[in-house]
Amino acid sequence: MTTIAGYPLPVVLGQLVLGFVNGSFYALLSLGLAVIFGLLRVVNFAHGAFYMLGGFVAYLLLNWFGLNYWVALVLAPLLVGCLGIVAERMLLRHLYRLDPLYNLLLTFGLAMMIEGFMQQQFGSSGYTYPVPQALTGVYKLGFMILPIYRAWVILASLTVCFLAWLLIEKTKLGATLRAATENASLTQAFGVNVPVMVTLTYGAGVALAALAGVLAAPITQVSPHMGTSLVVVVFAVVVIGGMGSIFGSIVSGLMLGFVEGLTKVVYPEASTTVIFVIMAIVLLVRPSGLFGRD
Repeated sequence: MTTIAGYPLPVVLGQLVLGFVNGSFYALLSLGLAVIFGLLRVVNFAHGAFYMLGGFVAYLLLNWFGLNYWVALVLAPLLVGCLGIVAERMLLRHLYRLDPLYNLLLTFGLAMMIEGFMQQQFGSSGYTYPVPQALTGVYKLGFMILPIYRAWVILASLTVCFLAWLLIEKTKLGATLRAATENASLTQAFGVNVPVMVTLTYGAGVALAALAGVLAAPITQVSPHMGTSLVVVVFAVVVIGGMGSIFGSIVSGLMLGFVEGLTKVVYPEASTTVIFVIMAIVLLVRPSGLFGRD
C-alpha cells in the first residue's frame, strides 16, 4: 500500500478532505470578520455569538414554525444580520472615533450577553438539527466515504466566498465601500450615504457568520457555546491572512484547514494548536499577515 511519511495514503487523503470541510468553515467565518475589519476597522469579537445565533435561528424555525433547511438558509442570515444592524446603530457607531480596543471590548461583552441569554433560555446541552432529505447519503471516493452534506458545505462556502470577493474587489459598489473606509468625508461629498453603508456592511458581515451557523447546524450540535472556541481559531486565520484582506482570509482558511487535517494524521496532539503556531511564525516574519498591507 502506498504511504506518505509512513502513513497509508487513504488515511492521509481522508483527513485532507475533512480538513477541506473545516477549511471551508474557516474561510466563510473569517470572510465575515475580514469584511467587518477591512471596511469598518472593528475587531468583531461577537462573530462567534452571531454564528451560534444562525444555528439556533435555523433550529427554531424548524421546530417552532416548521420551516425547512432551505428556508432557514436564507431567512436565518437575514434575521441575524438585522440584529447586527441594530447592534451597530445602537452601540458600535458611538465608538468609531476611539481606539479599536474599545470596539473589541464592546463586541466581547456583547458576545457574553448573547451567549448568557441563550444559555438561560435553552440550557447548555446541544440540540440536533436533521440533515435535509435532499442532501442525505454519501459519495464513495475510493479512499473514504464522504457524506453528501459535507460536500454541499464545501460547495456552498466556496461559492459565497467567491461571490463576496467578486462584489468587494471587482464591482462599483465594492470600490465605493473601499473609498468610504479610506476617506469617509470625501466619499459622502459625492452623495454616498456613508453611515448607512457602514451599517449595512456590518449587517452583511454578521449575516455571513449566521450563514456559517446554519451550514454547521446539521454537522455539529446547536448549543449556546458552539461559537466560543471556533471564533478564536477564526481570528487566528484572519491574522495569518492579513487583517482586512478578503482574499487572504479565504485562502488562509482553506490552507489552514488542510494543515490541520494533515496534522491530525502526522501528530494528532498538535492538531488543536498548529494554527496558533503558524500564526506566531507569520507574525514574527510578516506582522501584517500573508496578504495584508503594512
